[in-house]
Amino acid sequence: MSTPAPRTSRLKDALGSLSARLLAAFLLPTLLFLIVTGTAVYALARSILEDELGNSLSAIAAATASQVSGERMLTIEPGDDVAGTRTWRNLVRMLTEVRDRSGVRRLYVVDTRGRVIADAGGKLPVGAEVPELARDRLELSRVFSGQRAASQVLFQGSDGLLYKTGYAPVRNADAVVGAVAVEGSAAFFGPLSHLSRGFAVASTVALGVLALVALLTARGLARPLRRLMDSALRIGRGDLTTPVPPEPTREIGVLARELEVMREALESRDRQLKLMLAGVAHEVRNPIGGISLFSGLLAEDLKAGAHADASEHVSRIQREVEYLQRIVEDFLAFAREQPLSRAPVAAPDLLQEASGLLAADAAAREVEVEVEADAAMLEADGSLLTAALVNLVKNAVQASPRGGRVRLIGRSQGQGYSIRVEDHGPGVPEAERERIFEPFFTTREKGTGLGLPLSRKIVRAHGGDLRLVQGPGVTIFELTLPVGAFSSSGGPTG
Repeated sequence: MSTPAPRTSRLKDALGSLSARLLAAFLLPTLLFLIVTGTAVYALARSILEDELGNSLSAIAAATASQVSGERMLTIEPGDDVAGTRTWRNLVRMLTEVRDRSGVRRLYVVDTRGRVIADAGGKLPVGAEVPELARDRLELSRVFSGQRAASQVLFQGSDGLLYKTGYAPVRNADAVVGAVAVEGSAAFFGPLSHLSRGFAVASTVALGVLALVALLTARGLARPLRRLMDSALRIGRGDLTTPVPPEPTREIGVLARELEVMREALESRDRQLKLMLAGVAHEVRNPIGGISLFSGLLAEDLKAGAHADASEHVSRIQREVEYLQRIVEDFLAFAREQPLSRAPVAAPDLLQEASGLLAADAAAREVEVEVEADAAMLEADGSLLTAALVNLVKNAVQASPRGGRVRLIGRSQGQGYSIRVEDHGPGVPEAERERIFEPFFTTREKGTGLGLPLSRKIVRAHGGDLRLVQGPGVTIFELTLPVGAFSSSGGPTG
């Protein structure tokens, strides 16, 4: 009883890990997908929005630069902001109006050396250098070559918000004499952050739902698997009588049905083995008892010098030994699983051979054996089928009255072949007809009860069947076999 415990523990551990495996199978790929997708979408959205903001700011800068006179801009010098010259005031007024209309944070004009000409929103004096320009040297080089551009990186303002700068060139005739810079807030980061947090929350909820689904699925799989495990352990412990319960799931249901088929086969073999062992013990007991009795009488007669009686006792012992040997041979023939050695066998020859082997027995009982067979080729083990037919004919001869007749009739029936063994003996009593194919069931004093079961076993191994047909005044054992790959004309069909 201690052996199944480790097995049970291992199986339960395996079932217990099913939940973890399903959770990993469900959650890890999903989590990886959400992380990769969320990161990619966030990066793509940020890149698109940054590019759009940069284009928008550089467009504002270009529109503003088109309104700035390069010639007048060059006349503004340091101190003009203190003196409040008219040119400087007009430029600052225009920058302020654009800033207010567009909603940007800052708008300023610089010369090609990066010094402030006018600053709306930054309050840098004329002639001062703008520190932020050092960060955007590459973009400014493009602007001073006549293109508009936007800074590639966001920068953080004193208010803690992120900003971006767009640039456009200021021209005097065909020469670039300066640049307009527009700083705008990256306000989209607020909604983008909200979207990111919302995606994270939705992902967490989705992972939770998937985890719940995985647990429910694991439990749904574990229950029928646990029932199958219990059934397998019962079978392993020797309980072959408790059926394996069916399961509704298709795949597990197939497994349960196959396990039930295996249980029934094991139960049948176990029952058959017990029956055979009981039958052998019963059949062997009588000849052994007879041998013991007659050997004792033989010893007494030899001591007394009664050699005539001793000879009779030896004959009786020999008969009992022969009967005992026949029991053992029949038992081995029935119990042994013999592989079939199939070969083309002519059906008429098969019937003639079985009849010839029992010619002496039939002559001794003055029974005539008639053979009538259609021509057909069977793919079969000829020796085993002959043994099966010999058992049937022998029973028919023994059941026939003296001067009776036994008929062997072979007929082609579509894709099969039928062999009938007919006799006109007393027949099989109705109460015994259901049991005649049980091993060791016999009504004869010296019968082993294995002839008919062995014959049916051989026939079924060939894919056929053997049955009793009881008619008025006639007993028929009908043996049906598939013709197989050979035609009734005796040659291969294909």
